[in-house]
Amino acid sequence: MASKLLKIAPLEAQNQVELSLRQAFELLEPQLRPPFPLTIPTPEEYSQLNRAILYGVLCEPHFAKTQIKYLHAIVTDGYCFFVNLLTTIVDELYSKLVKSARIQLISLVSVMICVSAVGIDGLLVSLLRQIVGGDFSDGNLWLCFELVSLFLSKWDWLVEEEPQVLRNGLYTYLRVLSDHCRFPGDSKLEALRRIEIEFCIKVLREQFHLCLRIGRDLIRLLQDLVHVPEFQAVWKDLVLNPGEFRTQGFEDISQLYRQRTSSRYFLLRITPEMESQLRFLLTHVKLGSQKRHQAWFFRKFLDGSERETLIIDIVRFICCGHHPSNDIIQSDVIPRWAVIGWLLKSCRKSYVEANVKLALFYDWLFFNERIDNIMNVEPAMLLMVNSIPKYVAMTHTLLEFLLLLVDNFDSERKDIIVKGVTSSFGMLARKGVVGSIHVLTSCDALSPPLKEWLGRFLKAGVSKEPQQVHLPCTSVPSVNRPSSTTLETQTVIAGELTESKCAPNDGVGTKAFDSSVPISVEPVTSYSSLVVNCESVEDAIENLVHRFVETARRSNTIDIQILEKIMLSFANLDGHKVTGAFALSPQSLSSKIAKELELNGHKLFSPLESIPNISNCDDVVHSATALIIRTFIFSQHERLLEMLLSWSRHGFPVGKCLLSYVLRLAYEAHMAGNVMLPDNSMKANDLGMPFLFLHMDEYFSFLNGGRKDSPEADLTTAKVDHQLVANLVDGAFSAYRCFLMYSRNSLDKAADVTPARLLFSDLGSCSKWEKQILKFSFCSIFYYLSDLSTGEEDIIKLLVTLLDQADIVLMQFEIGLKKFSIFGENTETIFYLIKNSLNWGLLEQHKVWGLIRSELAVSKVQVEKLILEIFCSGILDPNSASIAVEGLLMLCSCRMPTPELVGAIMLLPNTAFQDFSAAVLATWAVSNSSVLFDSLANFLEKLGNEKGDLFTSTGIRINHSVISWLLSYFNTQGMKDNDILSKLSVSILDMKSMLQL
Repeated sequence: MASKLLKIAPLEAQNQVELSLRQAFELLEPQLRPPFPLTIPTPEEYSQLNRAILYGVLCEPHFAKTQIKYLHAIVTDGYCFFVNLLTTIVDELYSKLVKSARIQLISLVSVMICVSAVGIDGLLVSLLRQIVGGDFSDGNLWLCFELVSLFLSKWDWLVEEEPQVLRNGLYTYLRVLSDHCRFPGDSKLEALRRIEIEFCIKVLREQFHLCLRIGRDLIRLLQDLVHVPEFQAVWKDLVLNPGEFRTQGFEDISQLYRQRTSSRYFLLRITPEMESQLRFLLTHVKLGSQKRHQAWFFRKFLDGSERETLIIDIVRFICCGHHPSNDIIQSDVIPRWAVIGWLLKSCRKSYVEANVKLALFYDWLFFNERIDNIMNVEPAMLLMVNSIPKYVAMTHTLLEFLLLLVDNFDSERKDIIVKGVTSSFGMLARKGVVGSIHVLTSCDALSPPLKEWLGRFLKAGVSKEPQQVHLPCTSVPSVNRPSSTTLETQTVIAGELTESKCAPNDGVGTKAFDSSVPISVEPVTSYSSLVVNCESVEDAIENLVHRFVETARRSNTIDIQILEKIMLSFANLDGHKVTGAFALSPQSLSSKIAKELELNGHKLFSPLESIPNISNCDDVVHSATALIIRTFIFSQHERLLEMLLSWSRHGFPVGKCLLSYVLRLAYEAHMAGNVMLPDNSMKANDLGMPFLFLHMDEYFSFLNGGRKDSPEADLTTAKVDHQLVANLVDGAFSAYRCFLMYSRNSLDKAADVTPARLLFSDLGSCSKWEKQILKFSFCSIFYYLSDLSTGEEDIIKLLVTLLDQADIVLMQFEIGLKKFSIFGENTETIFYLIKNSLNWGLLEQHKVWGLIRSELAVSKVQVEKLILEIFCSGILDPNSASIAVEGLLMLCSCRMPTPELVGAIMLLPNTAFQDFSAAVLATWAVSNSSVLFDSLANFLEKLGNEKGDLFTSTGIRINHSVISWLLSYFNTQGMKDNDILSKLSVSILDMKSMLQL
């Protein structure tokens, strides 16, 4: 059956991506027509619906609006899955799409921009990569026009939301403009040229601060357009009037020279298919067997009158975007310099050949050992050296071109270029790329004038010894360097635990904290030194992500070690100068990771419904989720926090998993503090503490630059540093608090969501844990997160609901010892909690009053104020408040009868539970009679002094049951109590008169 989506040759195999979309559409086609079902789809149904809708929109344009409305109605992930499908189609199928599907694709991209879909930046970059340089076919020109029109129409959104897409667009259109402007009389290109020029000038003039991030290759591209009038004005301002760009800090064009361009830009100018073929050629084809592969590549991508301009982009990619591993370099695979030599020989036009040479030597001109990678300049050197003597003409041409560049590229800033080229020669010689520069200066095959010219240059420029690069580290231990012939160094990422700084204990066992919740924006550093790769960190991250994706798709497994390197490198990005438009934002990186994990059956952020048994805990302890959480806890870096927040915004239960991890860690740390130290050979799993010991192992690895073989990492219980364990637990809770605070800021501001409510929601995931662990978890929450949990009704109600009476009693012991506080010292908060608890179940009320009594018995809360407010508020109904009144009675019984408390009891209103006051006094008369009557005398004396005001102005009355009890009490004592009465400030007659009022 003919495909409605793709142009497929008769004998071509069916495409699996297209097949999955079509099958989903055929299965669900009835659901894509109104009326739409109102049911909420399961995750699997949701994925299938996305595939079906995408296929329907691409293949049935007349139903597209209806199906897009249905997509808006069902979306639950910020369109992440839908955009990922679109990106896959663009990367793998765009060249085969039928014309109508391409038109619909661009329409869908516009819709995704309007809804700010997750991953839209990656989709736009994928479309830019489909613009082929030197291709003047109608389809390619149409795509150029549609994308640049889209960028101009969505200008404000791009500036505010996705500025990196503007940088990518500028790089792409500056490059293709150099092709389009070579045919000024072609009417077919006129409209396209105008709109491309309009876009590029708009970006350069209005957003030049974004353009700076492109780096030095921006100048290389602008040089090709110097003959275009609009760009001549830009050139004039760049050289003579940099202030015209109104960009703070930009004072001279040399600032762009010194900024290396990220390899991400070079990927923009080759299609994914071309990239795949080049990487295959450079990693699998052996030297001597490459000719047929090169011939096929040429026919496929370069066979056209204007296609050879692509060679410029390919050479830049090979130099700066493809750095082979040590194994490839030492093997017999065709080296990069040989492929570049073949490409140079393939150039038929002189201006193309000159631009290819410039692309080859461009990084030489501004080479800086601190920020540039030796691998970017290595191919040119090896091509010159290895062309001797068989292809000495190649060596002669390249060397002459390089020396001409030094003299003529920018005569006013020649000192920068001389320094760059001499640094390149010096670094290549020191690193062993070539044995010595004399291989060129003493080569008999080169012409004497050229050798003399090179000799003069080297004598003038290389006379100074190269300076050592000092890394910003506290100490630099010796590091075993790799062989100089490999040209590769490994980047070691390390970090330091951000310890929470606790305030002094205030008398109750809770952790004080800085309410501002600082989050680290500094690079991840460590107690050990950083070994900095010549390759930029952003390039390393992009390469790691590429390896992660390729490994996952090739073997259906997740490489946890690569994922760990990605996370740590991403946090370390700020420690190095970002030299280009770094494409991986926290949002896009988190989306990529989640997508690959889901495709391989790994569910990210699946909360623990129960603590796994020791025998089956490995899947949890060593999971990708645990790795991500550990990395964030150790670094607490802003970039990693943004990744967690991005996952959380798209429905992943990040908070629940983070809290589960932290509580599990705290529980095992508690066990480690109580365990008897057995034989040192005992394993972590044998002791039931796999989370703790792996957490400590990874922490030491983190501090030691990622090395797993550090001495500290060999842990047994006999070596456990309990202070270190306490600090690790503190740091874990600090990281969770950070997440909660910033989660609140990232949510809808109109939503009534506080960090405390988020904590309550996360606690719900622990409800099925064993009672012992659950009880410990609540204690930990009130200890480490007291600011978020103390006095919080929802959390307290959850506590008394989930824990049984035995656990409540154990918590009462710990409260009595002031290890933590549940209710706090704010009487208003406690009053409203008691008021609301009257509507709870009887069992929950009994439990909460046990906790209240235990805490208020040892706290500084003004119980007298609380009791007066409760009894005077009218909330005590005899049918529903009996448990609360019983709790108050028992609370008063265990408190000392101070004058303030006795006074409050005396003044309670004569309403429900009117005998409460007398019962309290009767209890005190037995347990603390002397204190009671001293306090009573104190109170009645004050009452007598203010009698007029008390009884006439405010209408306050002494509680009837109190006076009746006092009269009865004194009468039963006989004459012996006359002495006591004589000491009181009022007489029996006064009491009777008070009773009658």
